[in-house]
Amino acid sequence: MQPKEYEQYVKKVTPTHNTPLNMCKAFLTGGIICTIGQWFTNIFLNNGLEKDAAGAWTLLILIGSAIILTGLNIFPKIVTFGGAGALVPITGFANSVVAPAIEYKKEGHIFGIGCKIFTIAGPVILYGIFASWIAGILYWILNLAGVYWA
Repeated sequence: MQPKEYEQYVKKVTPTHNTPLNMCKAFLTGGIICTIGQWFTNIFLNNGLEKDAAGAWTLLILIGSAIILTGLNIFPKIVTFGGAGALVPITGFANSVVAPAIEYKKEGHIFGIGCKIFTIAGPVILYGIFASWIAGILYWILNLAGVYWA
């Protein structure tokens, strides 16, 4: 295959993306998820829960909903439509933990679910903990140097 033929082939098989449309879909999807979360928070606050408790219950509902929708194979369709709008909120993290567990459950509880459940979420957890550790060390060093902030 000649270079020009290869270039034409690559252009033919490379998917094209409409970035403004994808951004609008992500904004719409993420906005709907956040609006649902705010709706639950308002319900809990109006029924006498404190702000922290209302937030915790809202998170539990959003995470539980994402897990159930992932198990019913609905959440992947939401992600296909909304992209980062569905993956960035806490619902996306719940999906990233549950999806490998569902995919590998046929291999058993130990070698399937147990070994594969954190294949996607594991690096996020690892680097999140590492980044917070680095931030804590920097905070400690700056406090030793006399730099304080509230």
